[in-house]
Amino acid sequence: MTREFRLPRHAWVSIAARTARHMVFAVVISVAVSYLLLETFSQGIGEIGLIAAIVAPLVLGGPMVFYMSMRQFELQMAYDRLEQAAARDSLTNCFHHGAFVEAVTASLGDAANGGGALLMIDADHFKSINDRFGHASGDTALKLIVSAIRSSMDRPNIIGRVGGEEFGVFLPGASVEHAAHIAETIRRAVLAIQFDTGGQVCTLSVSIGGAVVKEPVQFGDLFRLADERLYKVKAGGRNNIDIVAMPIKTAAPDRPAATAHDLVYRGQKIKQSA
Repeated sequence: MTREFRLPRHAWVSIAARTARHMVFAVVISVAVSYLLLETFSQGIGEIGLIAAIVAPLVLGGPMVFYMSMRQFELQMAYDRLEQAAARDSLTNCFHHGAFVEAVTASLGDAANGGGALLMIDADHFKSINDRFGHASGDTALKLIVSAIRSSMDRPNIIGRVGGEEFGVFLPGASVEHAAHIAETIRRAVLAIQFDTGGQVCTLSVSIGGAVVKEPVQFGDLFRLADERLYKVKAGGRNNIDIVAMPIKTAAPDRPAATAHDLVYRGQKIKQSA
């Protein structure tokens, strides 16, 4: 029967090393036991007895240990793939909401990342696409939007589908300026999509709100601020970006703490035909 998984090179190396370790241990035990028994109850182990004590565990146990190690690696690969599949949205292959929150929380807890930026991205007027062209077209639109998001990234980032037509992107270590650049790149990439719904080209656009943090923070606090900026963009006409620095909780005695409005990047008002 054809195996479902092909083991990578490093797995075969590990399997061989594990088999060798087990065989060395088995040979040592076999020789020791054979020596004690034959020295006690016969004329000694002898050359033939020593060869038998070495060869027997290799011939009998080697193939079994190798096979069991191989099966263990295959099962681990199967488990890992199932775990990865469970963490991702089947339509877009982005992290689903729970996995996205977990990944961003872990990144925020990594001091080496130096904070980061959370972008909340909402597909504009998505319900009308489903209503006018059907849910299959809506699914296609979401895939195209995700493709535009991914193509706009200049480094590995965390992307999740956090709602029906809403996506989250976390940019580890990003500044306000960098986050605004990525957000605007995404907005333009989505606007440039030629979405053919069967003879009719439909314009796609997104609204993006973001929050940038430079110190340890809870995911919920960062999400709330980014979500506020998103809904401000939507209330202002959509197809725009609004990125803000999160308030700094600590400040030097002679300097006031920064506020959320100390550093804000808002895109210029963009006409829907742009």
